[in-house]
Amino acid sequence: MGRGAPRPSEHGAATRDPRYHVVLATPGGNDLICDSGLTLRSQDTIERITGPLDTLVVSGGVGHEEAAGDRRLVGHVRRLAEVSRRVASVCTGASVLAAAGLLEGRRATTHWRYAGTLAARHPGVTVDPCPIFIREGKVSTAAGVTSALDLTLAFVEEDNGSTLARTVARGVVTYLQRPGDQAQMSMFVVAPPPEHPLVRKIVDHVTGHLDGDLSAAALAVRLNISERHLTRLCLEHLDLTPGRYVRKARTEAAAQLLTSSSLPTAEVAARCGFGSAESLRQAFVAQYGLSPSQYRRHRAHQAG
Repeated sequence: MGRGAPRPSEHGAATRDPRYHVVLATPGGNDLICDSGLTLRSQDTIERITGPLDTLVVSGGVGHEEAAGDRRLVGHVRRLAEVSRRVASVCTGASVLAAAGLLEGRRATTHWRYAGTLAARHPGVTVDPCPIFIREGKVSTAAGVTSALDLTLAFVEEDNGSTLARTVARGVVTYLQRPGDQAQMSMFVVAPPPEHPLVRKIVDHVTGHLDGDLSAAALAVRLNISERHLTRLCLEHLDLTPGRYVRKARTEAAAQLLTSSSLPTAEVAARCGFGSAESLRQAFVAQYGLSPSQYRRHRAHQAG
């Protein structure tokens, strides 16, 4: 995965091109035949790639133990990691990173089913099977298949800002990326998107415009329905009134920003649609029993 070079904006200032150039490289340039029968066409040989690279991603799957035992493959992963801005693994790809020594002395995760094996084989790695992904310096590990999407969204946000990350998340119907220390649950992914078309529009608009006017009156006008009908729909399909749903969505988004960025609380409050830092504090105390600063310290302590 290579990040685009900076490009001039319409005002003449340099801005970063958010596009990524993705290359699938395999040993010998051989195509990959997945267990499902799907064939992935290799675009390059891992032996021929030199770098510098933006992001090196090692995928897991059937055969990960054999790959971790392949000295030549592991050697190339170690070599490419040295010329990469950041390194990541997906699922059991953590086995290869561990074999390359890239997880030594670090906290890492993998699919919960293989966490015990990884910990036993690499005692120098602190394996935590709970988080959906872990970022330690330039090395990141994602727990399972779908958690790679969350980690990717975290990369997009880091490189290009939360607005683009939110747009991408909505495009792939995850609404908001989950924070890495979350135990694979979120109000945005714990259940399938609402089947009712109007409720889907409500959810899409709320999660995509957290800093906008999300009052019941504004939402009703946008959907061309009465506030009473809006409330009935939300209670029936979301088990929350419009106001409570918006508050919960904003609070969870703020929690994500607090744990994935160093933004001051006032900025987090503004980005997530809270009128003030005090409003954010009240929402946090009500939902988590902690103030935003306490929540951030608590999560940082857990991650450390």
